[in-house]
Amino acid sequence: MSEVTTIQSIAALVPQGARVLDLGCGDGALLAHLQRERGCTGYGVEIDDANLLACARRGVNVLQLNLDEGLAMFDDNSFDVVLQIDTLQHLRNAETMLRETARVGRTGVVAFPNFAHWPNRVSILRGRMPVTRRLPYQWYDTPNIRVGTYKDFEVLAAKNQLRVLDAFGLQDGREVRTLPNLRAGTAVFRFEHA
Repeated sequence: MSEVTTIQSIAALVPQGARVLDLGCGDGALLAHLQRERGCTGYGVEIDDANLLACARRGVNVLQLNLDEGLAMFDDNSFDVVLQIDTLQHLRNAETMLRETARVGRTGVVAFPNFAHWPNRVSILRGRMPVTRRLPYQWYDTPNIRVGTYKDFEVLAAKNQLRVLDAFGLQDGREVRTLPNLRAGTAVFRFEHA
């Protein structure tokens, strides 16, 4: 999935002028886009030094924090939207971080590689872990701590009293709303605390 497509699809879920917290913001491209195109304000959270520098060069406010340590520095409902784009699969405390996302933000948006996408299923049937554009690493050198599916997130959201407001998949630059668990390489959810 291209970065531009991801940015446009996620940006559409963020209200004009929203106060945004982008967890695992990478180089700050999404937050810079939201500031420029949608009049948003807020912060990125990142741990990688090179990405912190890239954020600063883009004019993005960024905090260097380890997300596995939580979000205790933020009050309840500090942000309109909290983003976790390609972050959840890297966290040791994914369930806690989802609850924290719902606590500090009025809504949350999560996007992650959908392990149930049909090419991944075919690879597993052939006896091999998938290597795709969305999961580009071999099983032994992946930075992902876990993999999940579109359907798995629905269960996790219900377990943690999160109300899903919108859900779809992304594949080759298009939103997938019919059979996204099978047909999309990326799962996207917008949610709030129930």
